[in-house]
Amino acid sequence: MNFVEPVRDKATVQAIGDYLKTIHEKYYVMYMIGIYSGLRVSDILKFRVRDVRNRSSIKLREKKTGKEKIFPVNAALRKIIKEYCEKKSDSDFLVPGARTKDKAVSREYAYRVIHKAGLRFGLTNLGTHTMRKTFGYHFYIQTKDIVLLMRIFNHSDQSKTLRYIGIEQSTIDDAIENFSYY
Repeated sequence: MNFVEPVRDKATVQAIGDYLKTIHEKYYVMYMIGIYSGLRVSDILKFRVRDVRNRSSIKLREKKTGKEKIFPVNAALRKIIKEYCEKKSDSDFLVPGARTKDKAVSREYAYRVIHKAGLRFGLTNLGTHTMRKTFGYHFYIQTKDIVLLMRIFNHSDQSKTLRYIGIEQSTIDDAIENFSYY
């Protein structure tokens, strides 16, 4: 799988969400959950409507780590989920496949959707992990709390988390861009 980046510009974060909504609302909801929770796409895709409907927090067992996780659903995300789930059955997958409600969209197809959205905005390094990295990047920029972000991501050290969300690279890029002998 390719190396992906977070979306650093807030306006672009929102524009990608708006674009995904025009393709299909399920991709918009997938993306919004990703950028508001920092969950991996593999965990988002296994949700059924009953797992998220009318919830102020969502409990899950992470597919990759096997660890139990509870994340709060903030007001903005709750509104998006409520509107999306309004006419859906509790047993429906939150992000159903195109041909049947009995299966969720595959990780590979979700990647293609996010990657294509990135290309539309001139971003070539976007994929499903971009949602998690975007959450981490903006969470860190707003809070400057690397320890809390490490706990959210289950990372063991600060440098790994900073590198993961692209802070290290953007700091290097900014320093070189602003470097001058004059």
